[in-house]
Amino acid sequence: MDNQFAADVREGLTAINKHISSKYFYDRRGDELFQQIMGLEEYYPTRSEYEILDTYKERIHHICSCDGKFRLIELGAGDGYKTKVLLRYFLKQGSEFEYVPVDISPNALSLLENTFLEEFPTLNISPVCGDYFRVLEDLKENSNMKSTVLFLGSNIGNFSEVDRNSFLSSMAKNLKRDDVVLIGFDLKKDPNIILSAYNDMHGVTRDFNLNLLHRMNNQLGANFDVNEFIHYPTYNPISGKAESHLLSKIEQTVAFKKLDLVIEFQKWEPIHLEISRKFSSLELDDMAELNSFEPIDHLSDSNDYFMDVLWRVR
Repeated sequence: MDNQFAADVREGLTAINKHISSKYFYDRRGDELFQQIMGLEEYYPTRSEYEILDTYKERIHHICSCDGKFRLIELGAGDGYKTKVLLRYFLKQGSEFEYVPVDISPNALSLLENTFLEEFPTLNISPVCGDYFRVLEDLKENSNMKSTVLFLGSNIGNFSEVDRNSFLSSMAKNLKRDDVVLIGFDLKKDPNIILSAYNDMHGVTRDFNLNLLHRMNNQLGANFDVNEFIHYPTYNPISGKAESHLLSKIEQTVAFKKLDLVIEFQKWEPIHLEISRKFSSLELDDMAELNSFEPIDHLSDSNDYFMDVLWRVR
C-alpha cells in the first residue's frame, strides 16, 4: 500500500469539502487513459504545444545556446513526446548541451533514458531523481554552465495562486541570473472548447477521472460502486478555472478495508479532483515580474489556444 496515497485519501475524504489530488490519476491504467486523451480531437493542449515547439525550435535554440555550452533541465519530463522536437533540432545543429530530466520516479526516468538513447544515441543525458528545487539548487552550486528549465504542458495551471507564485519564486531562487525558463500555459478561449477538452464525446476523460475510484478499490480495499458516480467538469471564464469533480448519484457508504475507514456520501455530494487554470498573456507578464523573471518572448500556436513563455532570471 502506498502510505502517502492512503494518508492523502484519508485526509481528503474526511474533509468537509471532499477532495483528492489529481496527481493520483496516474497509476498504470491512468497512464494508458491519459495517453488516449492526448490523442483526442477535443484535447488541444498537447497538439498545440507540440506545434509551438516545432514552429519556434530555432528561436528557442538560439536563446539556449547563445553563450555556448548549456544545460537543458526538464521538470517532470513524462514520456518526452514534445521534448523530442527540441532535442532532435539541437542535436542536428551540433549544439554542445546536457539534457537533465528531473522526476521523483526512478522508474519513469529509467524508461525515459532508455527510450531517448535508443532514438538519440549521441545525447548527453543525465537523469536526476528527486525534488525539483533541491535538484536545481545542487546544479546551481556545482556548475557555471547556463541553464534553461523546461516546465511543459499546462501543469502550472494546476496550482493555486499562492502555490503557483511560491513555485515560480523558488524556481528563480534556485537558478542563476540570466538563466532561462520555458513554461507552458493554457490560454483563455471559447469556454465550449475548454469544456470539451475535459468532457470528450467518447468518454475517455470521464473514464480517466473515474479510474481514481478503481485505484482506491484496488490499492486501499475500498468498495466504490463506480457506476454510482458521474464525472462533472466546469469552467468559469471570469476566474479562468476549469475544475473536475466526481459526484455521488446516491446517498451511500464506502468502506476502506485497508484504512479501517468508512466514508458517508450524500446524494450529489462532490469529490473535487482538479483545478486547471487558464490565463491571458497580460497575466503572464505580471506573473513573471512578481517572481523575479524578465519576459523574453511569448510563443503561441496558430489558434492562440496555448502559450509557451520564455523568461530570464533577473
